[in-house]
Amino acid sequence: MVQTLGCQMNVHDSRRIHEVLRHQGYEETDAVELADLILVNTCSVREKAEHKLMSLLGRLRPLKEARRDVVLGVAGCVAQQEGERLLKKVPYLDLVLGPDNIPDLPALLADVDAGRRRSLTVFDLDSPRFLAAAPDPAQPEITSFVTVMKGCDERCTYCIVPTTRGAERYRQADEIVAEVSALARGGVREVTLLGQTVNSWYEPGVSRPGLRAPSESAFAELLRRIAHEVPELLRLRYTSPHPRHITPELVQAHAELDLLPAHVHLPAQSGSDAVLKRMSRRYTQREYLERAHALKSARPGFTLSTDLIVGFPGETEEDFLGTLELVREAGFVAAFCFKYSPRPGTPALALGDDVSEELKQERLARLFEVVAEQQSAHLRSLVGTEVEVLVTARGDDGRWEGRSQRHEKVHVELGPTHTVMGELVRVRVAQAFDHSLLALGEGGRLTPPRRHLPVAEEQPA
Repeated sequence: MVQTLGCQMNVHDSRRIHEVLRHQGYEETDAVELADLILVNTCSVREKAEHKLMSLLGRLRPLKEARRDVVLGVAGCVAQQEGERLLKKVPYLDLVLGPDNIPDLPALLADVDAGRRRSLTVFDLDSPRFLAAAPDPAQPEITSFVTVMKGCDERCTYCIVPTTRGAERYRQADEIVAEVSALARGGVREVTLLGQTVNSWYEPGVSRPGLRAPSESAFAELLRRIAHEVPELLRLRYTSPHPRHITPELVQAHAELDLLPAHVHLPAQSGSDAVLKRMSRRYTQREYLERAHALKSARPGFTLSTDLIVGFPGETEEDFLGTLELVREAGFVAAFCFKYSPRPGTPALALGDDVSEELKQERLARLFEVVAEQQSAHLRSLVGTEVEVLVTARGDDGRWEGRSQRHEKVHVELGPTHTVMGELVRVRVAQAFDHSLLALGEGGRLTPPRRHLPVAEEQPA
């Protein structure tokens, strides 16, 4: 059993853990009492995630004490952060595994079977390893993740990711395209490219005329190559981009490639220049808005969502009002909003934590209110319009479910005889809910996907 706490990267890592274990003869179970191996794949971006881990391990302790043969392990970012210390904190824990050490899992399990508790949290800096996903006919997927880079060099003062994921490492384009192509041939219709700063991607060792520096982002080239070489794919998303790497080439790719949905999740963290400087985000509110508006102008109806932190050290009421201003100016239709959480080893610890918990909570509530108002207004504006929905599930109520080209969650009512899983359907929005839409098919008529690929004078090699 693998339990996942955290972001899309953790979900992706958990899938790779499943694949490694299946190749070793393990079978999956959802029943913890039947499991011979329990791995908790963790996140440490916020303190709450660590608390969840320790609480979960506490609940698993009676099982471990009753069945000494059960192997209990922790993987992911908390594992990388704590390493051997976690084995000391949790004496009934058998295994600690860093994100870069998933390929080593079989050897580590052999050591545990021999009675040795193990911890391995070594970054693959010199020879990066990227585990490729493979289609599983027994468990077909409509959406999947593909890693294009890992690690982070941004060094935001509040963020523990450089400690838990290491320095930036980039994957070769041929490997990325091959994995996307294999997934698409296996039935995957939407791929999300993953990376801590995904749009900073460039191909290591490849120089390109016209780039101002060897390390300048070539992410737009990668998107174009996938669009041209994987015609079976219906949608291509990416997360999480950094505002500094929203290049004119990337904006142009959004304008020209129908494969790219009309939506980007673009973390902002704050709308105050003073706070952004203390965060070491390396852009101002104005610069963020310039990039945001450039993306929104790429095609009609383009939307943005974001990440925001309230209560960062030194945040004043004026600073917070700057964040509300950013939310309104950018027109975010959704946001993940968090209270600042001090993380071990981060530079922000030296700034103290001088915003009270009560004030953080009050500002968070005000921020949620503004975001909710904008989301509600946006969803209501779509009633009566047509949207293309990639169908990914069927709910208990019989409605199909999926995401629009702008990433809105859509419940779709079609005739009972239709099987549309994994298809793009064009439907008309009938009703807006708080966080989703209800749409109706016109007699169940489906419209094939539109795949416009502009003819370029030169195609990337």
